[in-house]
Amino acid sequence: MSNASVSRRGFLAASTAAAGAVAHPGLAAAQAVGVKPCDLPDLAIKEVRVYNIGSGRGGRGLSQIAGIVTNSGIEGNYTLGNRYWHPNWSNLGWLEYAKPALVGKSVLDLPALTSQWKPELRRQGQLSYASAIDNCLWDALGKAANLPVYRILGAYRDKVKAYASSQHHDKVEDFVNEVRLVKEQGFTAYKIHPPSPNGGHDYKLDIEVAKAVRKAAGDDFILLDDPVGVYTREEAFKVGRALQDLDYICFEDPIPTDDIDGLVQLNQALDIPIHIGEFIFSPYNFAEYIRRGAMDVVRFIVDNVGGITGGMKIARLAELFGMECAPHNWGEGFDHAVHFHCELAMPNNVWFEMTVPQGSSDRPYVKDKFRVAKDGYVYAPAKPGLGIELDRGVLDQMTVKIDR
Repeated sequence: MSNASVSRRGFLAASTAAAGAVAHPGLAAAQAVGVKPCDLPDLAIKEVRVYNIGSGRGGRGLSQIAGIVTNSGIEGNYTLGNRYWHPNWSNLGWLEYAKPALVGKSVLDLPALTSQWKPELRRQGQLSYASAIDNCLWDALGKAANLPVYRILGAYRDKVKAYASSQHHDKVEDFVNEVRLVKEQGFTAYKIHPPSPNGGHDYKLDIEVAKAVRKAAGDDFILLDDPVGVYTREEAFKVGRALQDLDYICFEDPIPTDDIDGLVQLNQALDIPIHIGEFIFSPYNFAEYIRRGAMDVVRFIVDNVGGITGGMKIARLAELFGMECAPHNWGEGFDHAVHFHCELAMPNNVWFEMTVPQGSSDRPYVKDKFRVAKDGYVYAPAKPGLGIELDRGVLDQMTVKIDR
């Protein structure tokens, strides 16, 4: 947890504001700018579209951006992609689902448009289409109110300290060189994603990497480790003991997330905090992990839990149990943005996870870039909505077709 002191009154005020915003985002947006919800622009949804973007001839290597357009011409955007492991994860058919579900509805009805509260839906896991819908609607709402999303959620801070989050490099020296570089760039912490030799893993090599990085970084530099759930229980115990001896502050996803018993054993046996949550696929599934003591720090990926709305529910659940919440940020600009807005509205967050090398995940059709400042922080976006402005000229040039 952060060393900064948090007053009880400020803590509860921020929590109440964000909880209210998630339940009634339209009202929260209107109150933030001193108007009634009916005084906001016309936020009835008239069109849903998908931009198919390619850099090669014929659109090879297509990526996709979702767009939800209101009667007033405001458009909310988010990426579509098959990026994360999910039992029901595919954005194929997103447009066909979204059009009848959204057209004629209002952005102000945001919570109801992706809710999984019905028992028939909760038993299936979070709807895979929901996150792109939810994030687009938050983007549109912020643009309508001319406010960044975190201001509507209930701003708790205006900057978050960043740690550099590595690629899965092949060699020990790659990590050593990178940790030295990120220190020069202003980072105060670094997270290792260990090598994946021949598509597998080698826990002994991972320990070598951890030792070499500690030696290169120095005793006072903050280090984290994320093997992405590849170890057996026995391997996780060995690596975890090595990491805590090296004074690492985080052991993320050491074993598969569905091995709750193993996670409980690790938490009981190791002193290093265990971070879990990226591969939990519904907000309603987090309570069991918290109740059983299967995690020390709660993580989430908004794409897996229904977008910003689902992410903030998880953040508040962790907060009410006195737990730190450390959302996943790794990826391109939209990935950084949606999690960053959650972090800025959360009292119980410490870190912004910055993909390195910085700039490696920039997109030419996105004007805004996330970078760490010299003081080690990432500062809140000033632009409305998600704060990710599309360069329409570049986007038009790279768009192969628009599906409507």
